[in-house]
Amino acid sequence: MDEMEGTIKKFLYLNRRAPYGTIYALESLEVVLIGAAFDQDVSLAFIDDGVYQLKKNQDTVKVEMKNFSPTYRALEGYDVEKLYVDKASLEARGLTTEDLVVPVQVLDVAQMTELMAQQDVVLSF
Repeated sequence: MDEMEGTIKKFLYLNRRAPYGTIYALESLEVVLIGAAFDQDVSLAFIDDGVYQLKKNQDTVKVEMKNFSPTYRALEGYDVEKLYVDKASLEARGLTTEDLVVPVQVLDVAQMTELMAQQDVVLSF
């Protein structure tokens, strides 16, 4: 095994909260970019209201915050290409993958549980 391979950890960033009203969503995105810059194996999962973070055409005028959802499209440039969405969370909010700013893999609860079990580190935001 290559010496560098032993230092790579699998990080899953679990995004549970809506994109605005708290700092969690933006902080998660910043931490993801930092982790990717250090060549870690980075994945993102969106569950509960976290699925709204990926919604297209977010209107943030009333909350007086910058819409940061287009930043998710930049993740590919950082080799962050593993984005997952909880199927039940998406459906409960009346969303489909067509409503999202980036391509994602939709997982059911069993698949999401398995994904979490495969990680070295799971950080929830």
